[in-house]
Amino acid sequence: MPEESREMICITCPVGCALTVTHVGRQVTKVEGNGCKRGIEYAEKELSDPRRMVASTVRVRGGIHPLVPVYTASPVPKHLIFDLLAELRTLELEAPIAAGQVVLADAAGTGIGVLASRDLPQIDAARGG
Repeated sequence: MPEESREMICITCPVGCALTVTHVGRQVTKVEGNGCKRGIEYAEKELSDPRRMVASTVRVRGGIHPLVPVYTASPVPKHLIFDLLAELRTLELEAPIAAGQVVLADAAGTGIGVLASRDLPQIDAARGG
């Protein structure tokens, strides 16, 4: 396999270093432009198994709002993000919802949980009765 170069932006911190990654297949041979060692780790993971955190919303019945914000407990494989979002669109939860509550235990077959980002009380409980 020939050696190739690829440009990418490191997203591990707010600096956003512009990386030039030289690799053979999925094996990184050189990383340039990184301001810290995390850039090297990011480049290696991005080539071998790119993952992202996912944040979205899920429908709720009987809550003071019709949607509750949710997020993945850890990054999911990038190629499964659209499958996960499609799965979340099929969910409808019943209020009340507690922050940190698992709303989906096995996101797109990854074993990664999806958690509620905030409390969402029932509509009657919010009115005090």
